[in-house]
Amino acid sequence: MPKFLMNRWQNLHTIFSYILFFALIIVLFIYEWMIAIIALAIGTILLLLSIRADKTFHKDLHNYVMTLSHRVKKAGNEVIHELPIGMLLYDDEKKIEWHNPYIAQMLDKESVIGESLLEFFPALEEEQEDNEFELFINDEYYQILKKDDERLIYFTNISDLKNLTVKHEEEKLVMGIIMMDNVDEATQGMDDKTRSLILAQIISELTEWSNQFGFYMRRISSDKFLMIMNQKVLQSLEGSRFEILDTVRDITADLKIPLTLSIGISSGVENVIELGSIMQTSLDIVLGRGGDQAAVKAGENLTFYGGRSNAVEKGTRVRARVISHALRELIRDSENVMIMGHIYPDLDSIGAAIGLLKAARLSDKKAYVVLEDANPSIQSLMDEIGDHEILKDSFISPEQALQLIDKHTLVCVVDTHKASMVPEPKLLQISQRIFVVDHHRRSEEFINDATLVYIEHYASSTCELVTEILQYFHDKISLDKLEATAMLAGIVVDTKSFSLRTGARTFEAASFLRRNGANSSTVQRMLKEDLQDYLQQIEIIKNAKIAYDHIAIAVAKPNHKNSQLIIAKVADTLLNMTDVMASLVISERPDGKVGLSARSLGEVNVQILMERMGGGGHFSNAGAQVEGSVEEVSERLEQVLSEIIKEEGLLK
Repeated sequence: MPKFLMNRWQNLHTIFSYILFFALIIVLFIYEWMIAIIALAIGTILLLLSIRADKTFHKDLHNYVMTLSHRVKKAGNEVIHELPIGMLLYDDEKKIEWHNPYIAQMLDKESVIGESLLEFFPALEEEQEDNEFELFINDEYYQILKKDDERLIYFTNISDLKNLTVKHEEEKLVMGIIMMDNVDEATQGMDDKTRSLILAQIISELTEWSNQFGFYMRRISSDKFLMIMNQKVLQSLEGSRFEILDTVRDITADLKIPLTLSIGISSGVENVIELGSIMQTSLDIVLGRGGDQAAVKAGENLTFYGGRSNAVEKGTRVRARVISHALRELIRDSENVMIMGHIYPDLDSIGAAIGLLKAARLSDKKAYVVLEDANPSIQSLMDEIGDHEILKDSFISPEQALQLIDKHTLVCVVDTHKASMVPEPKLLQISQRIFVVDHHRRSEEFINDATLVYIEHYASSTCELVTEILQYFHDKISLDKLEATAMLAGIVVDTKSFSLRTGARTFEAASFLRRNGANSSTVQRMLKEDLQDYLQQIEIIKNAKIAYDHIAIAVAKPNHKNSQLIIAKVADTLLNMTDVMASLVISERPDGKVGLSARSLGEVNVQILMERMGGGGHFSNAGAQVEGSVEEVSERLEQVLSEIIKEEGLLK
């Protein structure tokens, strides 16, 4: 027992009592010495008994404390040895000085004392931001608690927790919906027997696919199927890259029927109602991108698979008529109309805006086109508009638009569906009425609160869609010559003079515009190139090379800045070369970013390629603007190309 306890006076009050007692005996000797002697004898006996009792107490206390210390020490040693937690001490040289038996059992060794710590735990050599982290050792997961000051490490086995977590994640509910694209149009004209046989063959493939991967599938309408699975099954489907898309496409291609599948899947959400809503949104995005692909939305992440076939033009214009009538009512119920395209507008964007401007004027509503700045691609058209009595006053800046807009204003967005791509996104926040018309494949970013949406990815241009809207907007519509010419120019530019993405409805729209006075000579004059710009294009083309036999890649020299228009024109030019199925062009832009432009003849989905580069666009016409140097972007592009070829091939 410690000395400070042994030397401590435990019965100080008793000692003081004896002192007082003997003092009284001394006084008593003066008066009654016989009584005093008796009292002295009694006091002496009591004092001796007290001293003896005190010594016995200290001896018993010492024995008890020693016994207790031994028991505590023994229990502590047993705890350290039997505790299901590893403990390890190491020295300054990372040598193991001591460990409990758990460490030896964990490493399947009798003892590792004196061995190097990093030999058994090499991951500890890396600097850890936190003293608590996880390690995978001998097929087991361990939670590590490292105390550098004591050079002590604790190891806790968390494999059961990890396995339970993995199992929980794998068993999370996943919902999906499958839709057969273009069933009515693809089977139009077939007799019932042939139609039933074809659909039965597709359904048979779907049933076999669901049985193979082990998920529940049930038909909910003539062309839709509900999918219910868990996260583990979804991972298997993603690993196969939804091979059912290729299977059905190949079957229908052999039968000369343009019938494909669209799949929308949602996961990562606990609420079943929200899961179902996201599932439908995923399908809408797939349909907006042209179908023949799968979209998997897990939380905030959206992943696409497939998309190797181009959109099929619809033979009916019923939807155009419905949209036209709905737009007419929207305009009539609005105070005024604001129309805006995308930043760095092209002729398709301006032409479509002028078409909607006409629709607003037919409804006797004030309408304006929001334009930030003109650029070389639209300068010729803007010069023509500057001489036009009516149109010249209809173009305003974003600042002016903010002063004229209120919540009753109809905002029309043309040739884009991304809020980040319009010249003034604040207009979309102020107005409660938004109309979106676009021909690009729908991306993850979308103006979700739009009142009316008209996106047809098969269309050649937005001008084609607006032209069809105008035909149903008014019984006797008559376009001004410049209005018709501007819209025709938009179609010509986006179809490369009717050579790409052109269908019967494209020519019908162009014919309507020609009947209303569109001047093809004026269009050609708008499309004339500047000699200096053409020489810049040649400089980029000189650096072109052929990759993967059919892909033309041109990278401009570093520090040579070119406009996005020139980059796009180079991509168009390279596409005309022999055996080139797709062209990719990279160059620095005047704003410091690196511009990419991608074109294809329909065999390569350049939209998927540009989406992985941070951009987007159309199946055969896409682009991106990214940060970095030309060399870095070029390396990244080659890496993405390699990944796509490895995953599913480049050509459809």
